[in-house]
Amino acid sequence: MNYKQLGKSDLRISEIAFGCMSLGRDQAADVKLLHKALEQGINFFDTADLYEKGANEETVGKALAGMRDNVIIATKVGNQWRPDRNGWDWNPSKTYILKAVEESLKRLQTDYIDLYQLHGGTIDDPIDETIEAFELLKQQGKIRHYGISSIRPNVIREYVKRSNIASVMLQYSLLDRRPEEAVLDLLQKEGIGVLARGSLAQGLLAGKPAKAYLGYTSEEVDQAIEAVNTVAQSVRHPAAVALHYTLHHPAVTAAVLGIRTREQLDEALQAASSPKLRLNEIEILRQTLPANRYSDHR
Repeated sequence: MNYKQLGKSDLRISEIAFGCMSLGRDQAADVKLLHKALEQGINFFDTADLYEKGANEETVGKALAGMRDNVIIATKVGNQWRPDRNGWDWNPSKTYILKAVEESLKRLQTDYIDLYQLHGGTIDDPIDETIEAFELLKQQGKIRHYGISSIRPNVIREYVKRSNIASVMLQYSLLDRRPEEAVLDLLQKEGIGVLARGSLAQGLLAGKPAKAYLGYTSEEVDQAIEAVNTVAQSVRHPAAVALHYTLHHPAVTAAVLGIRTREQLDEALQAASSPKLRLNEIEILRQTLPANRYSDHR
């Protein structure tokens, strides 16, 4: 397993991160799967207080209790469940963040969170107030670093200018190259780590039938799939090509993969250990389709 420094932080994380959102509801099986991932070298586990109304954090906390020094735990905040538990509202206020972190710490069975992330964000948020909350939590030792999970260039730019974020989690793949236009180079320049999700584009780049996706027609998606298969040949699985396309950009620290089963874990580990893409292979993939672009939130 390869490990990289997350931006300017002191967090050295595995190139493959375990996206816990995909875990099922069999806690015993999930705990066993998380233990296996750790045994195989994955040290970064990403969850959120939103997932399963907090039960996802509880599972992660139970699995990693007693192993705290060997793992890096990331969670997210900002989506507040309504009193009737039927849906949630966006709340990036300082008051809510300071309250929510206490609940996450309890569920995760830890005294501190390695990376606390704002789970979304809009340009109309009270951004300075949100930053104040994260900075206070750092001073109190309840979090080590903070970041945002957002695909919006205008929001990302504001946090880059106004905060000390360690990372940005965003969607990035061969079929979602929007971050290449304005975001990835900026984050690389500023020393902010990128946590990339969606590397397999809902499985389209790993064997699922082609369908329309993010402005591409099903025929165009099929072209991308063919290009991935061509690069893969007999040397790699197509999923490995898709994964390494995401990881090839120097701004990207890790790919966050949603893992639910032992088979998916094994496939992720195999893909990570497969040969990296050569420059000519990256160009083949890039030239297959014109890169899509953000139309909103620019």
